[in-house]
Amino acid sequence: MAGIRDLYEILGLPRTATQDEIRKAYRRLARELHPDSSGDPATEERFKEVTAAYEILSDPDKRQRYDLYGGGGPEAFPFGDISEIFEAFFGTGTFGRRREPTPRSRTRRGEDLRAGVLLTFEEAAFGIRRDVTVDALRACDRCGGSGAEPGTSPTRCRTCGGTGQVQEVRRSIFGTVMTARGCTTCEGTGQEIQAKCERCRGEGRVAAERTIPVDVPAGVAHGVELRVPGLGHAGRAAGPPGDLFLSIAVKESPVFERRGQDLFAVVEVPMVQAALGAELEVETLDGEDRVKLGPGTESGTVIRLRGKGIPNLGRRGRGDLYLTVHVGTPRDLGKEQRRLLEELAEMRGEAAGGGPAVRAHLRRPT
Repeated sequence: MAGIRDLYEILGLPRTATQDEIRKAYRRLARELHPDSSGDPATEERFKEVTAAYEILSDPDKRQRYDLYGGGGPEAFPFGDISEIFEAFFGTGTFGRRREPTPRSRTRRGEDLRAGVLLTFEEAAFGIRRDVTVDALRACDRCGGSGAEPGTSPTRCRTCGGTGQVQEVRRSIFGTVMTARGCTTCEGTGQEIQAKCERCRGEGRVAAERTIPVDVPAGVAHGVELRVPGLGHAGRAAGPPGDLFLSIAVKESPVFERRGQDLFAVVEVPMVQAALGAELEVETLDGEDRVKLGPGTESGTVIRLRGKGIPNLGRRGRGDLYLTVHVGTPRDLGKEQRRLLEELAEMRGEAAGGGPAVRAHLRRPT
């Protein structure tokens, strides 16, 4: 077994460190690694390691015994964690408390489930109730989730005697050292199922296809993950169920582009309507709407329709719809149409067609 690191190395100190230097190093590391400042399990384990090392090195008697017997590195100090140091030196468990074997509960929370949901653009905008079919574990109806054959019940584990742990004795430089590990027969619960349920084979759960009605809220976007509490796999031994997580995929709209809760689209306007003005019927998520176009409207003009965008997810209100005008230039002019346009150009003093070159006026982009 690989041993733990040297206690001085854990605190980042040489073996010649004074008690004051040990205290300062611990305070600095404790501030950095305290569990309240980080939810990382690795940081929490490091905090426990630093605290346990400090408990030994800050006590002159314990430090002297460690320097005398534990200073030869991992090979001379073959323990799996600092709790075993306390066992060997001082006869106690982690942080000075005697370790009492405590069986784990057989009750376990169910695992989470994940499923994908494909929506149309309109369904994502306004929400929909959708049936989602998943393969989920549910409590076995033959044994009621206990895992034991009907008429029987779990009994005390014959391997660990109901403690959930198996003790092992080994020799070290300190003499005989007793350690404990979780019992593999009962998985640390202290209870053994001798007559396993014929249907679930002792698991207490069976796989089954289930159809779940889910309310997808209005305003969801592509890539959003929704959590539905309590609709995951059933728990073990009457434990609570897990959750269902839905990954939302949304089909693209052939008309609208979504940016947040706002919608964007291009409206094609004939040249004459743009010049003279017109009332247009445009498509929105709510159906047809009317938009007034002023005379002389240019390409690039943006028209804003308030409240015609995507509903806000989880709250009131909606985004807006922005229409960018694109003025279409006719390409397939007949002889009469061309003659009329040439007359218009002449009336306005604008050379056109095969006439002399026209001086173009430039302006700064807006």
